[in-house]
Amino acid sequence: MPALPRKPLTVAVGAQFLTSPGLVLEVVEFAVKKEVIVFPGALTATEVITAWEAGADFVKIYPCGQVGGDSYIRALKAPLPQVPLIASGGVNQRTALNFLLAGAAALGIGGELIPRESVRQRQEDRILELARRFKKLVKEARNVR
Repeated sequence: MPALPRKPLTVAVGAQFLTSPGLVLEVVEFAVKKEVIVFPGALTATEVITAWEAGADFVKIYPCGQVGGDSYIRALKAPLPQVPLIASGGVNQRTALNFLLAGAAALGIGGELIPRESVRQRQEDRILELARRFKKLVKEARNVR
């Protein structure tokens, strides 16, 4: 595995947020110092608390789908209602609404939103349609809450 960068250079070129797949406190501290939104990855309650106390704006639960999905978000939200969680990993059109109803503040969506094949074939319309569908699911969840 390649080493993580020691200094996030993305802010210098205009990044408006920083994230990581796991809890890298150096990234959180850098983002806080630069006043950039940051949502580090975390999996355990201890990592969520550590990220939040370090100044994270949100905490990305990754890989959420593989460790219980929406049930896991619900379990974390019970003792940590003040922490805005992002469900990431395993989010698709079948699971998105349940993640949001369980208390996720946002969704981290990768290949289900921007499939590699669609990028390769330059299928902009397909990607836009997927985005519209996810947006509709988010709007629906917000109306239910």
